[in-house]
Amino acid sequence: MALHALTLLLCTFSLSLSFAVASSHMASSSSSSSCSVVTPSTPLVSFLEQLQETALQTFGDSNFDPKTYVDLPLKFTLSETHQAFQNLPRLSSNGTVSAEVLKGFINRYFKGAGDDLVCWQPHDFVAEPEGFLTKVKHPEVRAWALKVHSLWRNLSRKVSHEVEKNPQLHTLLPLPNPVVIPGSRFREVYYWDSYWVIRGLLVSKMHKTATAIVMNLVSLIEKYGFVLNGARQYYTNRSQPPLLSSMIYEIYRITGDIELVKRCLPALLKEHAFWNSDIHRVTIVDAQGHSHNLNRYQAMWNKPRPESSTMDKKSASKFLNISEKQHFYRDIASAAESGWDFSTRWMRVPPDYSTLATTSVIPVDLNAYLLGMEINIAFFAKAIGDETTVKHFMELSDARKKAINSVFWSPSKKQWLDYWLNSGTCEVAHVWEDKHQNKNVFASNFVPLWMEPFYSDGSLVGNVVHALKTSGLIRAAGIATSLTDSGQQWDFPNGWAPLQHMLAEGLVKSGSKEARLLAEEIAIKWIRSNYVSYKKTGVMHEKLDVEKCGEYGGGGEYAPQTGFGWSNGVVLAFLEEFGWPQDRSIDC
Repeated sequence: MALHALTLLLCTFSLSLSFAVASSHMASSSSSSSCSVVTPSTPLVSFLEQLQETALQTFGDSNFDPKTYVDLPLKFTLSETHQAFQNLPRLSSNGTVSAEVLKGFINRYFKGAGDDLVCWQPHDFVAEPEGFLTKVKHPEVRAWALKVHSLWRNLSRKVSHEVEKNPQLHTLLPLPNPVVIPGSRFREVYYWDSYWVIRGLLVSKMHKTATAIVMNLVSLIEKYGFVLNGARQYYTNRSQPPLLSSMIYEIYRITGDIELVKRCLPALLKEHAFWNSDIHRVTIVDAQGHSHNLNRYQAMWNKPRPESSTMDKKSASKFLNISEKQHFYRDIASAAESGWDFSTRWMRVPPDYSTLATTSVIPVDLNAYLLGMEINIAFFAKAIGDETTVKHFMELSDARKKAINSVFWSPSKKQWLDYWLNSGTCEVAHVWEDKHQNKNVFASNFVPLWMEPFYSDGSLVGNVVHALKTSGLIRAAGIATSLTDSGQQWDFPNGWAPLQHMLAEGLVKSGSKEARLLAEEIAIKWIRSNYVSYKKTGVMHEKLDVEKCGEYGGGGEYAPQTGFGWSNGVVLAFLEEFGWPQDRSIDC
């Protein structure tokens, strides 16, 4: 008993010290950082961007995916490869290379994109786990659910030992554990995708695989100070929606693994400090003169994204001023940091892509995620007995809840609205004005309902349920991302698995019968559409068309992808929550 008490005391001291270090880091970055932070690129990434540009000139833009070229591992040193590239015979003064010569060069000097990952069979996978989806009574739906469950094997990878031995030859980053990738062109682990992958893995009783994913993300915080957008060299300049604490919470809720909590809490404190440093934090003075700290997306980058360099340069070609181009590039990368790449949500003059101004938006959903992080950190600290951290983070979460209500909530629309800043600059404080709320309807307007302070408020839930029902977002096959058909993938008519899940789960957690019925309606539509799409194509898709049951989505800067991590996870989570009775039709 005495030994246990001593261990707990030491652990509490350690965490308090970690929090102090994180707070100190946040303070120092507040005094020294600015909105113009840029993370340096690497020589390898810069060279691969040159290769990407040459490949576009040579092969043309038909079926051209720029990401392929920055994912290629080198067979030889960068200097040898670069010299061989320089020595290629050119067809003209602009540096064009013949298709035959360039193909030969790539085959000789590079391995294939994705060859630095090897297939991995998770040790905790079984074909039909005990207690799997007991509420699914329909035999056809159950058979399909088992096929979706089996896809975890298809998406499991391990980073090759070659990456650790020769990191200078790879843009892929070494990770300590196996990974589950989203699928198709997304060959590496991604940050916010991993939350819904983990939710699916937990339904599949794959607790060890889920924990391994979390530890990979923690390793990125320990090395870079935050969770990267994805595990590539070219993603070290931005993060993605901060859901790591929610991943840990879901695993802990099922496994009770207190050692995981102890291991991860210092990293969560570090991540919280990153999101609250000057580059992300904005102060808003409300109509009553009260100041509120909220956060925005802001990538540490002002150049074309390496994985889409040729596209970004083309998009920026209308800007003649270098500083305008740099600002536009930062806004593109910041939209990628948001996960919503791309949407009219970030455009000052929709649907004009050149008016993208992500850094001038304070997003509803980001601040909801950070509220969840603060609540989770307090919960974890309480679990290990660190009352100092509990008190601090409860105070932070209370302040954020007030800020969300003050800055985002629209009493007339009964939903939360993104807030536009006059500019993306680092002003000391911005004065709130009603006209700066984005009055357009997006699924993200309802994401705060996913968080306990809001879904536990009965009268608020009733208002939000009515607003969602009358919003126009609920369509034949799920929740639309927006009401604007812009051709961008995070707009109408596309529906995305994370949005279906967050909104439905918030409705369920409210305890309201009306809200649960709406959640079940959303889930049934989404499950049906995924099932019919799978039956037609044999694959799970990253996004669906919510206007047409069984049709996958489109638009955006790349071809629709299959696999697909978060789609699998949400289908399994919905089936676990709502089941599927034997007498309910599964077809559209």
